[in-house]
Amino acid sequence: MKILNLYSGIGGNRKNWGDSHEITAVEYKPEIAKIYQDFFPNDKVIVADAHQYLLDHFSEFDFIWSSPPCPTHSKARYVFGVRSGNTKPVYPDMKLYQEIILLKTHFFGKWCVENVIAYYEPLIIPQTIGRHFYWSNFFITPIRVEPARISQAKKTSDYEHNRYVAREGQLRAGKVKDFEKRYGYDLSKYNTKDKLLMLRNCVEPETGKHILNCAINSPSLFEETNIRSNPLL
Repeated sequence: MKILNLYSGIGGNRKNWGDSHEITAVEYKPEIAKIYQDFFPNDKVIVADAHQYLLDHFSEFDFIWSSPPCPTHSKARYVFGVRSGNTKPVYPDMKLYQEIILLKTHFFGKWCVENVIAYYEPLIIPQTIGRHFYWSNFFITPIRVEPARISQAKKTSDYEHNRYVAREGQLRAGKVKDFEKRYGYDLSKYNTKDKLLMLRNCVEPETGKHILNCAINSPSLFEETNIRSNPLL
């Protein structure tokens, strides 16, 4: 298949897709795009605005994965930032829903849009897997995602980057090496301050593979609706 991987980051969702597909990745930050390209040299990597690229090129692909920026939707930001008075409220970025509506209405291939579990009631009902929302035009069969077992540092100074994530009412903190081991990355040669953030933004590789398999093996909801409503079939 021709696959478009938008907001690719370092490619957590794509990690277990193999090399049998023609994959185009779009990432806005050149330093992150470079890391992606190093890990997936057979993919075509484009440094561009993924939102605009989708609008201009969606019809050229068979399967589209999009992971728009999540901070303005994040329950963690709301609970530990806004409600605690440390962060000001912001408008949720509606590009998330723009992309869902575009794909749902105009794209005839398979698609999946991923984001974090939101602090508000989602405007379009998603499926939930682990700590993520997924919107798609095919059914994603259930998959168990093991929670990350991240070692706890004794002092805040032990963390390369101090970030916290809310999951089912619990606080988890992670170190770079723990996430590298979990996701199968070695970022030691890269001189960037955002290693932990890049890793935390990764979709679980096994989840990414599972969703691609569902896309390949399942009819789209559009196809199912047509089959059921067509009296000749």
